[in-house]
Amino acid sequence: MTPGARLSAVIELLDEIARQDKPADLVAGYYLKARRYIGAKDRRYISGRAWGVLRRKARLDWWLAREGSMINGRTRVLADLVLSDHKTPTEVSEMFASDRHSPTALLPQDHALLQALKGRDLFHHEMPAWVKGEYPEWLEPHLTASLGDRMTAEMAAMRDEAPVDLRINTLKTNRDGALAALAHEGLLNAEPTRLSPIGLRFPARIALTAQQAFKDGLVEVQDEGSQLLALLTDAKPGMAVVDFCAGAGGKTLALAATMENKGRLIACDVNERRAEKATLRLRRAGVHNVTRRILESETDKWVKRQAGSFDRVLVDAPCSGSGTWRRNPDSKWRLSEQGLTELAALQGRILASAARLVRPGGRLVYATCSLLTEEDEAQVTAFLAAHPDFRLIPLAEAWEQTIGGTCPIEGEMLRLAPAKDGTDGFFAAVMERAAATA
Repeated sequence: MTPGARLSAVIELLDEIARQDKPADLVAGYYLKARRYIGAKDRRYISGRAWGVLRRKARLDWWLAREGSMINGRTRVLADLVLSDHKTPTEVSEMFASDRHSPTALLPQDHALLQALKGRDLFHHEMPAWVKGEYPEWLEPHLTASLGDRMTAEMAAMRDEAPVDLRINTLKTNRDGALAALAHEGLLNAEPTRLSPIGLRFPARIALTAQQAFKDGLVEVQDEGSQLLALLTDAKPGMAVVDFCAGAGGKTLALAATMENKGRLIACDVNERRAEKATLRLRRAGVHNVTRRILESETDKWVKRQAGSFDRVLVDAPCSGSGTWRRNPDSKWRLSEQGLTELAALQGRILASAARLVRPGGRLVYATCSLLTEEDEAQVTAFLAAHPDFRLIPLAEAWEQTIGGTCPIEGEMLRLAPAKDGTDGFFAAVMERAAATA
């Protein structure tokens, strides 16, 4: 594709994302799948530029509104080329209408916009904090309450692209074996993760699915923070374990590995299509102790029938996803205050229902990929107040028992964030049910 044709595709994709109430990665997947003529390098450019615009959306829109411009995919790309790439108006103009596949030639208002933005920086001292930080204005008090004086730094880190973290599949290899397999394919810049003993990190995106190490199930994509959640669950060989909100199975795979394929692992979800996606991943990883269970809701009759039957129950609850904004920058703009309230209520119901599955002496792990207190500590505090037969296991104690050594994270519960810890935003609390009395 020519440079102009690439830009035309970026604009088209951005407008399609704006029109649909679906995650941007799904929209982009459908868009590119319908255009198989687009080559691999062009796909990387198109998705990279589109995601870059989404990461800079609030600042780009601020400039466009300041200059009285329409706000759409085309004007955002125009502004981004000048403010982010520091292209001159002449250079931008040459990229438009350069051939029949390019965006249409610049209009007078486009030229005026480019001239107004010429020499400007993406940041401006008059921008409010929420624009600079790239988050919805209504979320500011929630983020401040959760992050305190770290809020500005964490939101700045959330603007950046996340590294690629891999979890080593210990059913098939170890860290040295995975490093050797990746190096054999020319991927030499992987480094061990700082917190997780089973993780590797690449500083930038890689074409992992094309690598034999991935096809052979030696590694899986999983953020370091998510790896820690699975390890803290302490699922051991021979146990009965439930992954209550399993989704596509990332943590299910990690739990199966810590169980060494021995014992009973139930992967529950309310979305059958999402659960089915885990089948290929389980097969590739060599996992065979997992049973998938589709629930009608968090209060499915199966939960009542299986009450008190499991040693470990992991509840990775549906949440705002505010901890994953580096990877899903569009999701923040689709979140509403009402939606957050509804999520918090759902999380409370899910946690209370899943707790019924825990046997006396067993453990319940509540986790989210959220930065917000109302989805995290507040849920645990409310649950413990309503369920005196459960106690919170301090993080340092749980860490020593599972991962080993001195816990490098402060606090009674696990809270991770990109600026502080170099991971996505994650939260986890480990709770234990009182043992049965004789």
